[in-house]
Amino acid sequence: MVSAVVNRSPWKGASGRMLVLGGGYSGQRFASAVAATGMPVLISHRPDGHPVLGEGISSVAFASELRPGIEPAALENVTHVLVTVPPGRDGKDPVLESLGPILAGLPLQWLGYLSTSGVYGDRGGAWVQESDSPTPGLARSRARLSCEQAWQASGLPLQVFRLPAIYGPGRCPFNGLRAGSSRLIHKPAQVFSRIHVDDITGALLHNLAMPSAQRPALLNVADDRPCPSSETLGYAAHLLNCKLPEVESYGRIQESLSPMARSFWSENRRTSNRRLSVELGYRLRYPSYREGFRASLLEEQALQRGAGSTSSGHTGAASG
Repeated sequence: MVSAVVNRSPWKGASGRMLVLGGGYSGQRFASAVAATGMPVLISHRPDGHPVLGEGISSVAFASELRPGIEPAALENVTHVLVTVPPGRDGKDPVLESLGPILAGLPLQWLGYLSTSGVYGDRGGAWVQESDSPTPGLARSRARLSCEQAWQASGLPLQVFRLPAIYGPGRCPFNGLRAGSSRLIHKPAQVFSRIHVDDITGALLHNLAMPSAQRPALLNVADDRPCPSSETLGYAAHLLNCKLPEVESYGRIQESLSPMARSFWSENRRTSNRRLSVELGYRLRYPSYREGFRASLLEEQALQRGAGSTSSGHTGAASG
């Protein structure tokens, strides 16, 4: 949870203001953690979306098709930036295209860019580390690499964070198992790397606590246990005490899968966190999906209890 992430981090905030571009799953979690340190946070939302609310967090609409997409006056006092926005349909970075000149004029101390370990491409299950040359095979991964390179050429104080599959509360297999929609697919020797959303936040805060000269320009953020998806689904079923679906051979069902699903299964690699965990000394809060799934389920259940109590309270007030 956010409070636990902040409490164990050596970074306790900074003067200035944090701008989070992309108010999605990872962006909101990070924004809440930064706000908990007392540093003001400005987080973007789509013009047709809902503002992100929270103590210490202000929200601003970002229209990526405009130049600029945010009025410069709204970015006053911004010193740190996290970009979580994916490439646009044209393969370019919408933030850099829309806000690049404005960001260049700010007194930035740090800019983090969330990328993907997909830029390494298929490695047949081998480990990949930051010194490996990227060889992206999928179009979306090629676009990510292009965006990385554009940010690197910007001259801004950049750190690129390459992430595998992200999970956490609301993003585990529990709902699919309960609904009976999960599929237990087996593909020989296939593994996936993962990272809990709170360890993304934790790794970012860990880097922010370091002197700028010691922050690596490129960093993988992954847990210690790449493994087959069948293993994680099996553990999720164990936590829920429910049955698993029948095993399906990937070779037999691949033609029935969507193009996106097939692309998901088309690459096989293990993402190394040695630089993060050994060289930089970050201690993972969730070293594997086992710890992460347990914590996520507890948080989901706590949220459900809270929602139920609120609902009950509202019902009682109305009927009274």
